[in-house]
Formats: sequence, structure tokens, C-alpha cells
Amino acid sequence: MEITKSEYFKRQTTLAEIGEQGQEKLQNAKVLIIGCGGLGSPIAIYLATSGVGALHLVDFDNVSVTNLHRQVFFKKDDVQRLKVNVLASEIQKRTPFTKVSVTSEAIDKNSIISLISHFDVVVDATDNLQVKYLINDACVVAKKPLVYGSLYKFDGYVATFNMLQSDGTYTCNLRDAFPTIATEIPNCETAGTMNPIVGLIAMLQTNEVVKLITNTGKLITNQLLIYNVLTNTQFKMKLKKNESINVEEIFRNSIYEDKVCETQDKSILITASELSKKLDDPSFKIVSVINNLEANIPFNVHSKIPYKEFDINKFEPNFEKNYVIVCAKGISSYDVTLKIKTKFPNLHVYSLAEGIENY
Repeated sequence: MEITKSEYFKRQTTLAEIGEQGQEKLQNAKVLIIGCGGLGSPIAIYLATSGVGALHLVDFDNVSVTNLHRQVFFKKDDVQRLKVNVLASEIQKRTPFTKVSVTSEAIDKNSIISLISHFDVVVDATDNLQVKYLINDACVVAKKPLVYGSLYKFDGYVATFNMLQSDGTYTCNLRDAFPTIATEIPNCETAGTMNPIVGLIAMLQTNEVVKLITNTGKLITNQLLIYNVLTNTQFKMKLKKNESINVEEIFRNSIYEDKVCETQDKSILITASELSKKLDDPSFKIVSVINNLEANIPFNVHSKIPYKEFDINKFEPNFEKNYVIVCAKGISSYDVTLKIKTKFPNLHVYSLAEGIENY
């Protein structure tokens, strides 16, 4: 079946604020979406079906069963397939007017400037704070607009950062809202998230991109929109440019790795190779603090206590055992290990360094 642009986009071009001219702007636009999970997958689909001519998708991860409840463009049959490949295929099924390219590797400081230089708009749909600051700082250095979105439990955050203004200056960026990285904030895997807030924030980000490209409406600039799904309320936090922050200098000097991991006390860590030698040792008791009780752990654990439910006052250790606390990235497990070691200094307790993901 042959589909024409005029028919496909008729409902959108009927809007006087969009029209054929706005649709042509969308067709000529090139958008980079970093992260293809709960936020990135609907953003990509909706931007493609809105008429964005070129999309580049970046994500190194495979689809997992735990993704399916909120990453609704993935199906059961997609589990263990690369997210970028599945998403590119889904876009091609829906529209012939968008060219899709993909990168199935994680971005880093060495590659990001070259990557974003090819695009008109960058969309942050990631769930890692270090990566979010990397994207933000790179966009400031490369003078690229950034549509930002993030989630924490029942709250969602949206803003358009680093827009060029008529006086030649740029609007606020992430560091004007939060100057430094808050290492104690967990990601969705640790904190959990509800299905609706993910879709709501993704649509708000999509809306920002469409408005930005078509120069329609008012963008969320110099503000951070915060939406709470439990009360269906939102407010906009006003942002002011922090002239004392030199983002270019920060970008030059930062490595964008988890500072928590850099400062962990090695005396209460156990490496993957060390743990593998102890798996059959009956004196070692392995405790998982991953919130997802069905998570795929490559070795047997003796007990599972979700991180958000761990209560040090209810923890009753056996001093004849050696405890190893494990989680996905080695951050939550280190926090629990510290609490246990503080209350029971004579207990042999260790955190799996760098977590199960690096086991």
C-alpha cells in the first residue's frame, strides 16, 4: 500500500500552527535519542510518526522481562534482543518517512561530542545520573539544545535546556538546577517506578521536541517541570543561570563515573573473582538487596531482602558466617554493607564490588 505524506500527516498539517511549513521542518530535522527504554522508546515512536525525518537511537541494552510492564513497544518475543534494533524495526513498520540509524554501544566522554554534532536536537532518555550530566555538559560544550527527562518513583521531571536566545546567550542547563551529581539517588531498578509516569514524561519530552523544531508554543526553558502521578499535580521550578559554574571546564576534567564506587572502602569489598571462589564455601552467606526479586542472578543467593525494605534494626546476623551483600551495580549493596558493619563491627560482611552486572 502506497502512503503519501499529505494523507499520513493530514491531521497535523490541518493545525494552522503546524501546517505544511511546520511539517517540512519536522521532515528536515535530525534528532538524537540517547536511551531507548521507558522514556526513549515512546519518544522515538511518536517523533517518527510526527514526521521527524531522521532519528538516531543509542542504547547498549537488551530487552528484559522487567522492561515489558512500562516499555510498551517491546513484546515478549523481543526479550534478549537489542532495544535499538527492535525499536528501529517498530518505527519502520509504522512510517516510511523517517530514516532510522542506531548505535548499540554506551556513550562516553570520548565519543559524545562527535556523536551529538550531527543532530539538531538531543533527547536525554537515560536513567543514569552520571550519563545525564555527561549528556548535559556535552550539549553545553557543543551548543546543542537538550530535551531532558527523568523519573524518581512517582515523580517525573522535564525541561528543555541550552536553547540559544536572541541575545546570543543560552538558557539554563541541568547544572543550573542541580550543580553537582547527587550520588545517593537510585535509578528505576533500585527505587522502582510506575507505568503511567513513564509514559507521561515521555510524551511531555516528545511535545517539547516537536514544539522546538516547529517553533510552536512555549518551551519549558529556564524552568524544570515536576509532575507527580499520585496527585496529578505539577509545578514549574524556576531556574536561574549560575555564572559561577564553568561547564566547559567540568567537562574537560570529569570522567563521569560513579563517585560512590570511587570512594568505597576496599576493606569491605569482595571482587567477582574472589566471590566465585567462595560460592561453594558453606561459611559464606550471600544476600541480594535487589528490589526485583525475580532478577536473574548468576549464582545462588541465600536470602533476598529488597533494598527499599532493608531495616538494619531487624537484621539478625549469624557471627559464624561471612556475609556478601549483592545488588546490580554495587551501590545499594555497599550502602547496606556499611550499615551492617557500623552496627556489627565484628561481623565479616562484604559488598560485591561493581555489582552483578560486572560479575
